[in-house]
Amino acid sequence: MTNKTIILTGGGTAGHVSLNQAIIPSFLDKGYGVHYIGSKEGIEKEIIGQAFPDLQYHAISSGKLRRYFSMKNFTDPFRVLAGVAQALTIIRKIKPVAIFSKGGFVSVPVVMAAKMSGVPVISHESDVTPGLANKLSLPFASHIFTVFKQTLKHLPADKASCTGSIIRPALFEGRKAKGLALCGFKESKGVILIMGGSQGSKFINDAVRSNIVQLLEKHNIIHLCGKGHIDEALVSMPGYKQFEYVTTELPDLLHASDLIVSRAGSNSIFEFLALEKPMLLIPLSLQKSRGDQILNAKLFSEQGLAEILQEEDLTNKTFMEAVLSLEEHKEGLIKQMRETESPKTPDEMVELILEYAK
Repeated sequence: MTNKTIILTGGGTAGHVSLNQAIIPSFLDKGYGVHYIGSKEGIEKEIIGQAFPDLQYHAISSGKLRRYFSMKNFTDPFRVLAGVAQALTIIRKIKPVAIFSKGGFVSVPVVMAAKMSGVPVISHESDVTPGLANKLSLPFASHIFTVFKQTLKHLPADKASCTGSIIRPALFEGRKAKGLALCGFKESKGVILIMGGSQGSKFINDAVRSNIVQLLEKHNIIHLCGKGHIDEALVSMPGYKQFEYVTTELPDLLHASDLIVSRAGSNSIFEFLALEKPMLLIPLSLQKSRGDQILNAKLFSEQGLAEILQEEDLTNKTFMEAVLSLEEHKEGLIKQMRETESPKTPDEMVELILEYAK
């Protein structure tokens, strides 16, 4: 390969960025020039920009395919076409050896433009069933990797394989003392980390705050509540620390935590698994998603790796009952976690990707 350059794409949620974030250092260590194509205002621009300020980020137009009526459904196809044209210009200028797509709607125009340019596309699917963006991208992809073996039955056998989870090394470099210091906590109580995804969850936020006095009797609480969802009335409450969103601080906060309450995005739950953190999963409901988190949570529950509270069943009372159940069963969950297969490293993932580079 005379031109050792690669383009990564993916965005819309943190889950569509975290694997890219994990493998970028491995590509750089191998001497590759790395470019990122994302949307103009997506969370990927912030995450990648903060983690790799010197990386070249290219913003393109991006639409979104919605499962509900919206006037934007009539205009977004034109934004996708504009994104294809913009991505085509970028790809033909950079001439990468491959494009790695983590999914999200911003990736669709990129993989279409890659196909038009004769550049191999390698995709990655974290959930049990392929997301809509990856389904649309599948005809343009040379290969697609999956986290779950069950996903392979939804994909062409000749261009799909299972890698298992990939965990970024920085996750293991977190420090409990640093995480506690970030929150102003002492070690006299256990810590529960509660996170509702990169956008936050009003349902989870309300349940936490309605039970905050009882929760604080035995635990300190780290609450990742989403942008714009800080409760100013509780900012000074001892033992309760709110963050809108965190990036580089997350490994420290995870290491400081004894229990996790979270949505059921694939990347997150495999990180909790790798750190052996007992987890209560509250997956997005079918009314708000295609059901991928429900399947993720179900598989983890069936393997004895997590407990579940469905969003439709979430009330102030059931939330507290579920947290108490998690506390009661934490040792059994940890025991089961220790018997699972070890995740792959970013270096191993990069080697798999480069097998399909031209």
